[in-house]
Amino acid sequence: MTAREFSISVIQRLREAGYTALWAGGCVRDLLMGRSPDDFDVATDATPTQVREVFGARRTLAVGESFGVIIVLGPKSAGQVEVATFRSEGEYHDGRRPSAVDFSNAQEDALRRDFTINGMFYDPVAEQVHDYVGGQGDLERRVIRAIGDAHARFGEDKLRLLRAVRFASLLDFNLEAETRAAVSQLASQIVIVSAERITQEFRKMLISPRRAAAMRLCRDVNLLPVILPEVQEHTIHFAEERWEEALEVLEQLGNASFAMALSVLLRHVPCPETWNRKEGPPHGTVPDVCQRLKLSNDDRNRILWLVQHAGGLAQAPSLSLAVLKRLAIAPGFAELLQLERTWARTVGQTLEPYDWLDHFLEDTPAEELNPAELLTGRDLIGLGYQPGPQFRDWLDAIRDAQLNNELSSRDQALTLLHELIARGAAVD
Repeated sequence: MTAREFSISVIQRLREAGYTALWAGGCVRDLLMGRSPDDFDVATDATPTQVREVFGARRTLAVGESFGVIIVLGPKSAGQVEVATFRSEGEYHDGRRPSAVDFSNAQEDALRRDFTINGMFYDPVAEQVHDYVGGQGDLERRVIRAIGDAHARFGEDKLRLLRAVRFASLLDFNLEAETRAAVSQLASQIVIVSAERITQEFRKMLISPRRAAAMRLCRDVNLLPVILPEVQEHTIHFAEERWEEALEVLEQLGNASFAMALSVLLRHVPCPETWNRKEGPPHGTVPDVCQRLKLSNDDRNRILWLVQHAGGLAQAPSLSLAVLKRLAIAPGFAELLQLERTWARTVGQTLEPYDWLDHFLEDTPAEELNPAELLTGRDLIGLGYQPGPQFRDWLDAIRDAQLNNELSSRDQALTLLHELIARGAAVD
């Protein structure tokens, strides 16, 4: 059973029990656009309690029962379906959640949604659209329009400001005039939204092939300077050419991770390699941005590495073997190479260093590119040395010599170790 088939079976079960049930929201939009929906959400006049009575407690999860949402569990092949009770909502006091929720009907439920293209319902059995907000017309016109009063809709949930940009850019639609004006006027209020929710929207935009259009629109409606003031300062204000280059690189990247795309925007922002961990990263730097957006450690580390090495591969033929090999075996190297090649092509620089790197990687066996370490910290302890900062200095020097093909055996590594210790003692 597919997800679509399971969702239809959920609708049929609810109807057999005497309730109204329809597909709702994004899946209807996608179907009418000829796309395959990721999820098939169901809306119904059955209350959460009644939904659980129909499907049983063992097959349901009350994840948002206070807001009328129940998850109905299906077979593994079909996943699960979100079933939401038609509702109207009270005033929003925190820019995110309504003060009250009242169960209602399909028409009232449509009016409390964000955009007309997301406010439609569909009967998969009768194959009939239920459109109370003009969503079909806006789909045909390729327009993102807030339902009802745009300022009121954005006031209810400030994240809708970013969602408007995401839908417009990723679907290649236009923002309707009043909706666009409201986004621009209310852009500064996006700070009310949690960093996690902002980052989630930004991630969806930056992993899309339409990422450049999304960032351009973010700037045009005043959202980018609020979310990423560092980009405004170090890229846009510094030179419009920098901004256009960044957009062109985003356009040309093809498939790219969130970290890779965000590193393009942050390329010209200061990025220290070290800072006082107790005090936190300096204000207005790349690590500060990562912390403010509450990125995962993996995303943060990858972004820092990509920005810190931006432009470095252009000197690849003149770099030492040790530097080259350390770069090549780093987890983010493939992304760095793709990014730097794209940037060079975009700004009209020679691609020779990157072609040279391709040949270097082809001609260098994996065991030579990343050979097993000749000495480790455990070896040093076994030799009677006390752990300390000097361990890293010694091991780095030995590893560099190994990667430079200057030594290849443990005995040679030990000889170099003794030389390093002697030099240190002489300096002391």
